[in-house]
Amino acid sequence: MGQYTDVFTEQKLESLFPASLSNDFFEALFGDAEEGSYDIALGYTGDSGDTVNFELRLKQRPGRCLACNLTYGLPQVFSRHPLINIQGLAEKVGDAVGKSESITWKLGSTKEHSSQLHVIPLVISLA
Repeated sequence: MGQYTDVFTEQKLESLFPASLSNDFFEALFGDAEEGSYDIALGYTGDSGDTVNFELRLKQRPGRCLACNLTYGLPQVFSRHPLINIQGLAEKVGDAVGKSESITWKLGSTKEHSSQLHVIPLVISLA
């Protein structure tokens, strides 16, 4: 999986991207956190050299619909949204592995793993 498997534990991922961000995001977007269709979680998917791979996991909330039309535009939204703060997240990842200079990141296109789970790849380069 990679050299940082011991660094990016579930506990560390939660500290980097707290579960409460989902409600904060929907509160800002709709004025009510209950309007959200999914919860957002950060997952570590491995690394190679100075590239660390994550994904933003969009998990359907009970009684809600995780429709493709709701999630396909999210990479552009997440890349600019101040609460999601991908740049800040990338910097924290760099700090966690002791490489906090020259950090760049890229969000990929939304992928539908199932009707209950969509993911957005996040690639962070530390070189």
